[in-house]
Amino acid sequence: MEQNNIDRILKKVEKPCRYTGNEINMCVKDLSKIKHRYCFCFPDVYEIGMSHLGLRILYDLYNRREDTYCERAFAPWVDLEELMRKENIPLFSLETKTPLNEFDMIGFTLQYEMSYTNILNMLDLAHIPLLTKDRKDNDPFIMAGGPCSYNSEPIADFFDFIVLGEGEELNMEVTDEWIKWKEAKEPRIKFLERIAKIDGVYVPSFYDVSYNEDGTIKEIKKNNENAKDVLTKRIIKDLDTLKYPVKWMVPYLSPAHDRPMLEIFRGCIRGCRFCQAGFLYRPVREKSVERLEENAKALIKNTGYEELALASLSTSDYREFHRLADDLICEFKPKNVNLSLPSLRIDSVSLKLLDEVNNVRKSGLTFAPEAGTQRLRDVINKGITEEDILKGCDLAFRSGWNNIKLYFMIGLPTETYEDLQGIVDLANKIVELYYAIPKQERAKGLVVTVSTSTFVPKPFTPFQWCTQDDIETINKKQEFLKTNLTHKNIKYNWHDSKTSTMEAVLAKGDRRINDVLLKVHEKGCEYDAWGEFFDINKWLDSFKECGLDPYFYSRRNISLDEILPWEHIDIGVTKEFFKREYKNAMDEKVTPNCRAKCAGCGCAKFGCGVCFEER
Repeated sequence: MEQNNIDRILKKVEKPCRYTGNEINMCVKDLSKIKHRYCFCFPDVYEIGMSHLGLRILYDLYNRREDTYCERAFAPWVDLEELMRKENIPLFSLETKTPLNEFDMIGFTLQYEMSYTNILNMLDLAHIPLLTKDRKDNDPFIMAGGPCSYNSEPIADFFDFIVLGEGEELNMEVTDEWIKWKEAKEPRIKFLERIAKIDGVYVPSFYDVSYNEDGTIKEIKKNNENAKDVLTKRIIKDLDTLKYPVKWMVPYLSPAHDRPMLEIFRGCIRGCRFCQAGFLYRPVREKSVERLEENAKALIKNTGYEELALASLSTSDYREFHRLADDLICEFKPKNVNLSLPSLRIDSVSLKLLDEVNNVRKSGLTFAPEAGTQRLRDVINKGITEEDILKGCDLAFRSGWNNIKLYFMIGLPTETYEDLQGIVDLANKIVELYYAIPKQERAKGLVVTVSTSTFVPKPFTPFQWCTQDDIETINKKQEFLKTNLTHKNIKYNWHDSKTSTMEAVLAKGDRRINDVLLKVHEKGCEYDAWGEFFDINKWLDSFKECGLDPYFYSRRNISLDEILPWEHIDIGVTKEFFKREYKNAMDEKVTPNCRAKCAGCGCAKFGCGVCFEER
């Protein structure tokens, strides 16, 4: 593509830095020496995509190979899209401004169901056939990975293949097979048959789905001998064996999280029953303190950033957390480098650490009780009590903190208005705690922010069989909280119920939804994760035109024995475990965390992690 054409249209858009590339530490290669060209596509704007750790890891991983060049592309904002369509300019990569339809392979990350329309829009802008059945031998292969890939059925028709699990080894094996396939000059189908034999690779077209008269799934059956009956995710057993990206790209336009991230472990020991990530990323695997400190020093040296964030699902659960934090503070505080410590369980020790972190502002601490009463916290297996929360807030106030954020879900299974009243009561108790401290011993200007999101039942959780509240019910619950959270020191924020409704439909959907996505794409839907663009009526009209009821997927209590759309996917946590946890939830029984007692979820099959070590 001519650079002059791109430069000309970029002069007309709001933020041209989203599309120029040439960031510090961007990879540049000699294309004449490259066998395989890969483009990592993030289906949202640059600022969101460049905050994604997975992009950083895979970009570095691919580009360590001498025979492969990985470039990037993001969803163009509406101003650039309008110009591209007007002048027939195809979507291009940041590194070389190459049209995406000239790459060998394009990989999308599936982080959020409401980004699916952006994927179709990006393929359309790239002049690539949307449906895999329409692609020819000279079209790139379209692949996907990420958390939503574990139920990719609603978008299965658009992807040639899906990778399940962690990509450090898996993606490289796929690349090796592509090079062999290319050199062998085989038909397109032969490449898919090659990689279908690799553990963790799912080729949707190699499977047929049949349905019962009531709309439930009758059977999921493979139609190609190279396909596997059950597809098992891939993991990296020893994270210390991985080469972590330490030449972190430094954007000219600040991303949502403008700091390098140091991944300290994968997985979670907690087992919150609503949390998909906590189950998808099992078993828990930690990196050594020595390797983390080595990577941390290299990240700061290579980027010049003045802040480093520790990344995990629950930072405090890293077994040598305090040693690591102390070492990093000693290393970076004299250099005026701030250490960001998210996902902490607030106690006296962690507050002391936060005090010691250079440049930290005593303005905000976050708690996620998720539910307003202990009964409901037991249902969801949150593992935190009101006493824990109040004790943490009291410590924080006495240490000079004055801004508390509380995150809750509404619409959780078995929720009543007593549980909603519990949210109000807890917020008021925190305010009372603050005022019980003498003025001279507390910071001025208390703000308690209560935020609620709508419960979305997700695949591969104990709540995958549960129904979701309808929009009217959610709106009434939000109104209840608005009416009762009236103290001058309390602010209430809530998420749009309509977006959460469609998220649940897509999360639990089957292959019939592919036709709906084509319809909503034709109606111009994009950026559905952004409230100003989402139009639920276009979605509902598209479902109606396809003869489908969207709420069949999200507002129906599913039988525990029903065949689920993701039945042929194995994440290493058994369906029997999820059934047990569902029944424990209904009985309000708490399951201990993985370090306290193994619950026999099945993840020990991988031969690593907390449970395996205990055995």
